[in-house]
Amino acid sequence: MTAAAENPQDAGGRWSAARELARGARLSVIMPFYNLAQETDGNLSAVSRTLDASGIDYELVPVDDGSRDGTRKALAAAAAAAQGRIKPVFLNDNSGKGAALKAGFAASSGGFVLLLDGDLDILPERIPDFFDAMKAKGADIVVGSKRHPASSVQYPWHRRLASFAYYSMLRILGGVKVTDTQTGMKLFRRKVLGEALDRMLVKTYAFDFELLAIAAERGAVIAEAPVTIRYGTKFGALSWRTVRNVFADTLAVFYRRRILGYYAKVEVPPPMEKPLRVSVVIACPHPSVFLDECLSALAKQTYREFETIVLPDGEYAAPEAPYPLRFVATGKIRPAEKRNLGIKLATGDIVAFIDDDAYPEQRWLEHAVKYFTAQDVGAVGGPAVTPPGDPYLAKIGGRVYASRLVSGNYRFRYCTGLVKTDVDDYPSCNLLVRTSLLRQIGGYRTDFWPGEDTLLCDDIVYGRKKRIVYDPWAVVYHHRRPIFGPHLRQLGRYAYHRGYFVKRFPATSRKLSYFVPSAFLVCVAAGGILAAALPFALPEAGVRFALFYSACLAIYGAAVLASAFCLNPATWLLTALGIAATHLWYGARFLAGLCAARMPCEVIEFDHPEAKTPSAAEAETP
Repeated sequence: MTAAAENPQDAGGRWSAARELARGARLSVIMPFYNLAQETDGNLSAVSRTLDASGIDYELVPVDDGSRDGTRKALAAAAAAAQGRIKPVFLNDNSGKGAALKAGFAASSGGFVLLLDGDLDILPERIPDFFDAMKAKGADIVVGSKRHPASSVQYPWHRRLASFAYYSMLRILGGVKVTDTQTGMKLFRRKVLGEALDRMLVKTYAFDFELLAIAAERGAVIAEAPVTIRYGTKFGALSWRTVRNVFADTLAVFYRRRILGYYAKVEVPPPMEKPLRVSVVIACPHPSVFLDECLSALAKQTYREFETIVLPDGEYAAPEAPYPLRFVATGKIRPAEKRNLGIKLATGDIVAFIDDDAYPEQRWLEHAVKYFTAQDVGAVGGPAVTPPGDPYLAKIGGRVYASRLVSGNYRFRYCTGLVKTDVDDYPSCNLLVRTSLLRQIGGYRTDFWPGEDTLLCDDIVYGRKKRIVYDPWAVVYHHRRPIFGPHLRQLGRYAYHRGYFVKRFPATSRKLSYFVPSAFLVCVAAGGILAAALPFALPEAGVRFALFYSACLAIYGAAVLASAFCLNPATWLLTALGIAATHLWYGARFLAGLCAARMPCEVIEFDHPEAKTPSAAEAETP
């Protein structure tokens, strides 16, 4: 609908500011939906009726955030009936409103963007007030505020209490100068929103605050407008997990903004002049349900300029796929040799390596490829997080890897929401590299497994002087080994090669953090011997040392329990035991590698977890 100078449906001229600001521009309304199948059609119709009276051009961009009911089907039906006015976006997994907003923004075209919760607890009739505030204040962003004197709010007491506590926290931290960051109705000028989204890290709980903090950091003018909220009879109790994560994410935003100055200096790559072609390379011994899962996830990629090359041991027919797909038999050779064959066969500008027991988030390539517009970028990596459908003991393995006490400064390999940065060592389960650079280097070294990806990164960063960029949005889901045996066997191989590489390839491996578990192991073993033997030789000093040793172990145990904390006692205990076992076993295997004259040279097959689909009972916590 084209904006008109006057609109007979606009009683009282409530939309005059909107028509004046939006002259020649479209309004895109992004609406996150999650499990709202019954309300979908009615809520979209209500927003359409409101905007039909405005005289401005608009589009509705509902985003299905991985719903498990019939929301996707309802949105598709509404879009078909709307004849282009409704442009739905479908996310495979429930990723949070921050991720939904980012996906909706990419699909939208409006010069103005309105974020409006899909449940429509916030009534759309107040949209004209947002344009009035934008015009009156010369604002770039207008946020709905429950504390605005003109707001009409029907809200349960516990929600009011949580909102007040959060507002008080933001005031103490010196946050954005608005009275309400969390209300799900906000109006943006497109350029300002795009610049903020390029720098945003939070996908879920505190994304509103982060978005506004970034915009304010960049000089955006932010105003407030009244809202009408009808929460109805819903109770909607806030879980402990939600409250904890909101506050943790908010503190992280404050730290990045005030302490690190991250948002002012974060890299935003220039736009691509034309799409770069990607060759996805998957080395595997044979097809499996995990490989099927990976290929299915690739079919849902939003970035379509790619081919896939699968490299099994034997001959297999490639299944039907909506993208170029080849199966190339390699014989029983090492993963590095398979990947080198994939590099030779690649027709893309970029080779994207992913393991066959991993699968990508649907915007994986879209998030990663954009960095290759910078010529000094040689490679890009992203987090490999534990899949939500993994069996229970495998999820415990994922929790162990994600613990600060285990991964320390390398947690970014296993967690989303951390900062974009440059790295010098990254695993091949989620690594994209320029094809020309790979061919200059000669691909992977084939005399080491594991560890060949460490050597490749060494060649990229220190040999060819190119950057490896880590982007927390370029996510793959990597199946974990269950605690304890399979997890420790895999970990032991990593530790052994790292210890050996300290001597041979120190640039990426001679780092203090890799020595800490071994130092801990030595202290535990030596201290235990002394605590047991010293009291017999020197009774008084021996007792004091035994008490000191016991106190040190108690402090360590408390730190482990704090790092492993979970409301589920079994999960808490198993994670804590996994952290302690990981420290001791990594320390032992690292020392073994450090003392080794050479690495084992025999060909070792892939060590996959059993490739089966977990039952519902396995996936649930006990």
